[in-house]
Amino acid sequence: MADYNITLDEQMVRELFLSSYESGALKDLLTQVLNQILEGRAQDLCGAALYEQTDERKDYRNGYRDRSLLTRFGKIELAVPRLRGQSVLGEGLIENYSRSEQALMAGVAEMVISGVSSRKVDAVALTLFGESISKSQVSRVVKMLDPVVEEFRQRPLDEYYPFLIVDAMYIDVRKDGTPVSKALYIAIAINTSGRREIVGIAVCDRESKESYREFFKSIKERGLERIDLAVSDSHEGLVEALKAEFLGASWQRCQTHFSKNMRDKCPKKVWGEAKEMLTAIYTARNIEEARRQRDEALFLLVKEAPKAAELLDSAFDDVTAVFSIPLKYRKKLRTSNMIERLNEEIRRRERPIRIFTNDDSVIRILGTVAMEIHDKWAVERVLFDMGEYFGPCLTSVEKTSRDESERRAA
Repeated sequence: MADYNITLDEQMVRELFLSSYESGALKDLLTQVLNQILEGRAQDLCGAALYEQTDERKDYRNGYRDRSLLTRFGKIELAVPRLRGQSVLGEGLIENYSRSEQALMAGVAEMVISGVSSRKVDAVALTLFGESISKSQVSRVVKMLDPVVEEFRQRPLDEYYPFLIVDAMYIDVRKDGTPVSKALYIAIAINTSGRREIVGIAVCDRESKESYREFFKSIKERGLERIDLAVSDSHEGLVEALKAEFLGASWQRCQTHFSKNMRDKCPKKVWGEAKEMLTAIYTARNIEEARRQRDEALFLLVKEAPKAAELLDSAFDDVTAVFSIPLKYRKKLRTSNMIERLNEEIRRRERPIRIFTNDDSVIRILGTVAMEIHDKWAVERVLFDMGEYFGPCLTSVEKTSRDESERRAA
């Protein structure tokens, strides 16, 4: 490496001794040092000083070009000598300082994913680096997340998942310059080791049987072929798609959503007692006790709230499908609350954005949020001890799958 003699004028030295860190003296010093190093490099590569006439010359100067550089002291402007046959900017000094710019870009992406608005991102960048960042620049920065998110969304699901929880939330996306409402499908599965995984996330124009079937098919193509119990609200298209794509699986109608449906059909004077009866059905020890509680509720409701009685009678089997699994698993699987909490976190991150530019931006931002939560679940306490569920029926294949999941989580 060449040695360079750096010269400082008296004024610069005085400022370094008398000025504070915030005064900009160190930034000016760094600018002078780097510019002198670049001049020294240009001289070495040319084999001659500026305007020097010599037979030893190797290259010729061709003016300067401006180069902005983000450093820990803020943004500095360099005058980079241009040579006709080669570049002054070799490997080393400038590339090392460019890491500050890379760190800024990574920080911008992290702020966006954490739910910081573009306006606040711009303010932070301006304060730290003296450089403003526009919304379009923010969008370009976060595009670096695309391959990581896509790898997560397309990862193989090469084990058995007994339980699946599905839901949709609505977000605003621009289409031909106009904000439209679209559905964000999300699916959580419980694996054989009892851990939660986010196994699917997709954007669709609307909730329909066809779009849900496509969503489930994409999950199945990655390896999730079999489930025992699916939990969701009673959206007709969702339920029909579940039954069509996962033959033999039971469907548990979310009891929280069902209670809201019942409340809408009950007079206020009846709802208090009806709610207690529903709770008795939900928390019964077995299906026989649940049926007895249903009959008592119907005896009350058939006179006071006939529409509510009709709904309870017709939906009872769907609301109590969870009684087909052991008692210890029912509390967390009788509602879709598990996925509702995930939705709340996604909504919190989505709120500062308000309107996404397109479907890709939805997947880019909210897919990263989902991936972050998924990774957090992988190291948290196991949700279920699946030993009682599988019991002696745990096959060697399922056991291997469970052990592999636990190894990866550890």
